[in-house]
Amino acid sequence: MTPPPGWYRDPHAPHLERRWDGAAWTEDRRAPGAAGPPPPQSGGGRTAPVALTAAGAVLVAAVVTAAVVLGGDDGDPPPRTGPAATASAPAPRTPSPSATPSEPPADGPAVVEDQLNGITFPLLDGWVRPEHVARDDVVMTTEGTYDCPGEGTVCRHGLVISRTVTGSDETSPRLLAEEDIPEAADAAFHEDTLGQRPYGGIESHRVVGSGPVAVAGRAGYFVRWRVTTAEGPGGYVQSLVFPSGVGTGSPVLVRYVFDAGEDGPPPADMDRITRGIRSLGGTGSGGVGSSIGPAD
Repeated sequence: MTPPPGWYRDPHAPHLERRWDGAAWTEDRRAPGAAGPPPPQSGGGRTAPVALTAAGAVLVAAVVTAAVVLGGDDGDPPPRTGPAATASAPAPRTPSPSATPSEPPADGPAVVEDQLNGITFPLLDGWVRPEHVARDDVVMTTEGTYDCPGEGTVCRHGLVISRTVTGSDETSPRLLAEEDIPEAADAAFHEDTLGQRPYGGIESHRVVGSGPVAVAGRAGYFVRWRVTTAEGPGGYVQSLVFPSGVGTGSPVLVRYVFDAGEDGPPPADMDRITRGIRSLGGTGSGGVGSSIGPAD
């Protein structure tokens, strides 16, 4: 049951007609309605009339539909596949709307709490909460350790220490900071509690920054030294003092100890940490002014 020979819409070029010889497609094509080669001759040399009744038209349409469904996409259809009907190109599919992936909710910055003094410190990249540190007043350290250039076992590239000032009747943040900085430098770079000299001792120092600073909404003062050591690259040490907002109101002392080598944290991290100190209640702000910083 195949359509009779004749011109039909080319299934692979809908803008043309192609001749069907009754069994397969020929290579003859033409524009719709244009004259083309005559259909194949029947016996006796006469042209076989092509007359389609209504029933025949229905049959042709059914076969054509089957050809459209079963035909391949590339090349000519296999032999004995009927002519394809003219089919309008399917309307382009409109992708169904989808929700734009929302950004994950931003978590608050990581902080370290000093509950005794009622403050928090921002935990910057490269810094971690203290691990395997014997001193209980260390609030954060840089990641990892290394062999000390002098005596001792291991050293760290950075430490931040927080404690309450006790045993002094002085309350001035400036006087307390200026009084603490030599002790802070000696403890960090000269001689440790075991009597060892991890950096071979301090050879010299110079002040690279000092001045008033707002910390968690309270007026404080800081002093920063650049220390030269007998061994290793030396480092920076800073004493920061500001009034406490909890307990007895005793001043809070924060010491910063940074190696000056290429693996040490940048001195600007001292300012960033100071600016990020907050009261545990979440109020208060402040920090070292942008014009205050190390000379090198």
